[in-house]
Amino acid sequence: MLGVEEQMKVIESGAMQIVPQEELKKKLAKGTPLNIKLGVDPTSPDLHLGHAVPLRKMRQFQDLGHNVTLIIGNGTALIGDPSGRDSTRPPLTEEQVEANAKTYVEQAMKILDPEKTTIVHNGDWIKPLTLQDMLGLMSQFTVARILEREDFSNRYQNHLPIALHEFIYPVLQAYDSVMINADLEMGGNDQIFNLLAGRDLMEKRGMEPQVALTMPLLEGTDGHKKMSKSYGNYVGLTDEPADMYGKVMSIPDELLGRYYRLASTLPVEEVDAIDASLAEGTADPYALKRRLAANIVELYHGAQAAQDAAAAFDALFKEHQRPHAPEVACELTVNDEGKVYLPALLAQVGLAKSAGEGRRLIDGGGVRVNDEPLAPKTYNLDPSQVEGAFIQVGKRRAVQLV
Repeated sequence: MLGVEEQMKVIESGAMQIVPQEELKKKLAKGTPLNIKLGVDPTSPDLHLGHAVPLRKMRQFQDLGHNVTLIIGNGTALIGDPSGRDSTRPPLTEEQVEANAKTYVEQAMKILDPEKTTIVHNGDWIKPLTLQDMLGLMSQFTVARILEREDFSNRYQNHLPIALHEFIYPVLQAYDSVMINADLEMGGNDQIFNLLAGRDLMEKRGMEPQVALTMPLLEGTDGHKKMSKSYGNYVGLTDEPADMYGKVMSIPDELLGRYYRLASTLPVEEVDAIDASLAEGTADPYALKRRLAANIVELYHGAQAAQDAAAAFDALFKEHQRPHAPEVACELTVNDEGKVYLPALLAQVGLAKSAGEGRRLIDGGGVRVNDEPLAPKTYNLDPSQVEGAFIQVGKRRAVQLV
């Protein structure tokens, strides 16, 4: 196992807070593997690179020789984590949680070493709690302390409702740390209160308290907002290799260092060197972006898929070839004017979520029919223009009608 300072260099890379830092060094100095905890409530079946940031840090802990425990919150998800929320989070059903958990673990294991990962479900110890157990747990926390949380405090001051069950969430998350005897718990920076609650509860139980480590939110491909499906700026872990490659190539140059540090598999020393070259102005951002895109695609899809994705990108953007287009059989419907309403057709063949989105795509200049761009408001086409047509939306999505 590496020395304390060598380990701290890796652990600190990309981290936002380590509380308290000196205590972590003392734990590392013991020379024995630490128990690193990450709890996740599987609220969505599909993960993106933003979700993967703490998982990448967990993998670094594994590579340093530490033990990793991934807690699937099938108990806490029934409440819903209120962190960063200005309203009560709708609770999930047990069926939703279990379905999401299955796909979450499958995707997480693309990052973590499965043989070195312990997976537990906090419902195993939360659901059997009796009323007496719950009262004992909640007596360890005060309302004043809970209201110190920024999100609760803001909602209280702005006269927004706070459901009583939301107060229980940080208590149960803290109880998870007690149950697995965590040395360090990871989470997003909005989770710092919950992580420190675990530290408090462990101390009150006479245990050596955990250290809290938080990771930042990763900006999306737009370079401004946090990565989110709702913003459409995400790189999904299950995206097709060519789509994943293309999305990474679209990130702003100024985010290159951040993506390398938070999303790639490169060693910290190499990322430091990339940061230095970017700061000095000696780097080639385009070459770095290609390397990053290939690294990320290889991580989630394999080396061959990364090579194929790079070739597909070059064919599309360098050689201006058509993107790959699946053949789609559809029956054309004409309106009273004898025309095909293209926005509805785009939705029918899967190039738009709805006719409304189809209109917006056309108006934005992003739709081509047989390689010819459509002018805004061009919604109705003659059937002869559409029959057997090659229809393309943006750079990478297209279908061949048959």
